[in-house]
Amino acid sequence: MASGLRIAPLNCVYNRCVPSESQGFGCCTRTGRNGPILAVGGKPVRFTSQFVGSGNSLQLLLTSSISKAGPRAGTFRRRMTVPKSVLAEEPIIENEESPQGLEKWVIAAEHGFNTFATETVVKILETLYAKRLYARFYVLETIARVPYFAFVSVLHMYESFGWWRRADYIKIHFAESWNELHHLLVMEALGGDERWIDRFLAQHIAVAYYLLTVLMYLLSPRMAYHFSECVEKHAFSTYDKFIKSHGDELKLLPAPEVAVQYYTKGDLYMFDEFQTAIEPNTRRPKIENLYDVFVNIREDEAQHCKTMHACQSGKSLRSPHRDAPLTEIADDEKIPPPADCEGLFECATTATSFADRARKLGVENLVAKIDGSEL
Repeated sequence: MASGLRIAPLNCVYNRCVPSESQGFGCCTRTGRNGPILAVGGKPVRFTSQFVGSGNSLQLLLTSSISKAGPRAGTFRRRMTVPKSVLAEEPIIENEESPQGLEKWVIAAEHGFNTFATETVVKILETLYAKRLYARFYVLETIARVPYFAFVSVLHMYESFGWWRRADYIKIHFAESWNELHHLLVMEALGGDERWIDRFLAQHIAVAYYLLTVLMYLLSPRMAYHFSECVEKHAFSTYDKFIKSHGDELKLLPAPEVAVQYYTKGDLYMFDEFQTAIEPNTRRPKIENLYDVFVNIREDEAQHCKTMHACQSGKSLRSPHRDAPLTEIADDEKIPPPADCEGLFECATTATSFADRARKLGVENLVAKIDGSEL
C-alpha cells in the first residue's frame, strides 16, 4: 500500500457515517491530524493497474493533501478498487503523528463539549417528540442548516478584511445549506411545521445555535466543524433508525414534489457541490416513493458528515467541480496562492498583502510599474 495510507474495515471507522443499507456510501477517516482523507465504501468500480483481483470489490476515494490553506484536507482525487479481503485483513497503518501535548488536551476538551451539548439537545428533542416524528425532523432540519449560515457569515467577513481568499469554502458551505433547505422543505410538505410551538422552538434554538457557532468558528474552526459533524452524525442515525422501523410503510406513500424536483430534475450542480468525498455526476438518486426520499436524505447526512470531518484537518477544502487544486493553479500560473488563515486571532495577526506573499515565494514582476516606480 502507499505510504501514509490508512485503511480500515467498512464498519469500524470510529462509527462515522456508516449506513446499514448503504447505497454507494461508506465511511471516512484520515491519517492522523494532517494526513490524506480516505473514504471507504460504495459500489464496485472498474479495476486499476494498482490492484488486480476478483470483482468482489469496494470503491476507495483517496484525497491527497496539498498545502496548508484552511480548515480541510483536500484536493487531488483518484479512484482505486481493492478486494474486500484487503479491507478486512489489512492492519491500520498510521505514519502521521497524532496531536501531542496541549493541543491533544484542547481537542479532547472541544470534542467533549460538542458531544455533551449535542447529546443534551438530542435527549430533549427525543423526549418532546417521541411520537411526532415529522415534527421532530422539522426541528432537526431547521437546526442542522444553521452552522453553514454561520460559516459563510464569518468567511465573508474575512474576505472583506482581505484575510481570506478561499471561495471554495463559501461555495461548498452554501451548497450544504441549500441541501439542508430542501430537507426542511420536505419536512414542511409532510406537515412537520403545522404547530406554532414547533416553529417557535425550532427557530429560537436555531438563532441561539447560530450565535454559538459564529463565536466558535471565530475562535476555533476545528471545534465548530466538529460540532457540526456531531449534529450531522445524529441526523444520519435518526434517519437510519426511522428507515429501518418504518420502511414498509414509507414505500407505500408518495414522494413530496419538492423532493422529486430537487433530486431528479433540473441542474444538479448544487447537489453535487456539497459532496466533497465523491466526484460530480456519480450520485443520481431515484425517487419513486417516500422511502426513497428518506434514504437519500440519510445519504445526504452521510456526505455532510464526511465533509465536516475532513474540514477539521487544517488543509485546503476544494470544490468537487474544480479541475485542479487552487495551489496547483497558482503554481502553474506562477502566482502566489490566495491569503489564508484559521481563526480570528491568526487571521488578524498574520494577514499580508498579495505582493508580500509573492516576495515570500520568490515570484517577481507582479506589481505593475512605470519608469521603475509603482503605480
